Amino acid sequence: MKNLLVISLLLAVAQFAAADISVNYGWEGTETILGNYGDIIATIDTDPVHGDSQSLKLVDDAESGTPQAFVGWVVGLSDGDQVTASFWRYDVTPTASPSSRIWGSWCDDPDDITAFAGTAGGQSDYGPGEGWDKAEYTWTVEAGHSGLVIQARTYSSPGDTVWIDDMTITAPDGAEIRTPDYSMALSPDTWAAIKATF
Repeated sequence: MKNLLVISLLLAVAQFAAADISVNYGWEGTETILGNYGDIIATIDTDPVHGDSQSLKLVDDAESGTPQAFVGWVVGLSDGDQVTASFWRYDVTPTASPSSRIWGSWCDDPDDITAFAGTAGGQSDYGPGEGWDKAEYTWTVEAGHSGLVIQARTYSSPGDTVWIDDMTITAPDGAEIRTPDYSMALSPDTWAAIKATF
């Protein structure tokens, strides 16, 4: 009986040690994005919203190309790690622009979000264009990469607008999740300190 208790305790500790960390972000402050590629205007808006009282408004300001708003950034990743991210997107143009997708790019410099190291791909679905719907994707870290930038990619013409809200990012313990305000992220040091308390 004692051995069974010890084994159960060890399994519980192992599960806790390997637990993922998650961050939720809803654009309820004044911060918008971490960066961008292509011309995009990012502001806080109060209508429409998916949750609470604010959302992220993205206006296409590019003459060409696909503007990308960097809405999340995960650093400290290792080969084979998995990162899952989701956000709610809003447009009311079925089978037409504007629309948006959740996408990713590798970024292996933890001090420079613009240090592009290749596309990480993302969701193929542009959404139904009938109001709010959830975009979600899971990335598996490829060999040699240690950071992932999570993007809201817009497919639109200049002046077109989409809205983003209620983002969730889940990553392995030991990684650091960065959102536009950083305050909700748990750095590896902070997470280690929390675990050491128990």
